Amino acid sequence: MDYTLEKPEVYNLAEAISDEIWKIVDGWKIFVKDSIGKQIVRSADSISANIAEGYCRFYYKESKQFFFYARGSILETKSWLGKWNRRKIANEEKCIELLNRIDKIHLKLNSYIKFVSKSAKHNPK
Repeated sequence: MDYTLEKPEVYNLAEAISDEIWKIVDGWKIFVKDSIGKQIVRSADSISANIAEGYCRFYYKESKQFFFYARGSILETKSWLGKWNRRKIANEEKCIELLNRIDKIHLKLNSYIKFVSKSAKHNPK
């Protein structure tokens, strides 16, 4: 099996959403960018970064820990998106779209964790 980081769909989805959030925040006013903007960019970037960190680990228990960190970053990003929406910082429709995409990443990450736990790479006999 070919183990390259770009293979897992969940990683690619996380990379895409963090890049999109970066572009949106880059256009915000300085106060909003400095407060919520920096936080949401960090948490969104952390999703794919932790998936990458876990992906390179040989043992499932080690990998799983980083995948759980990624899940925490997903929930943190959702929290920041909620603040974005409630405070009417940017387009509400875009915020709802991003929330839906984050939910999809969350589901896919949970599925990926289950898949990895059963793979031979992480459970040598």
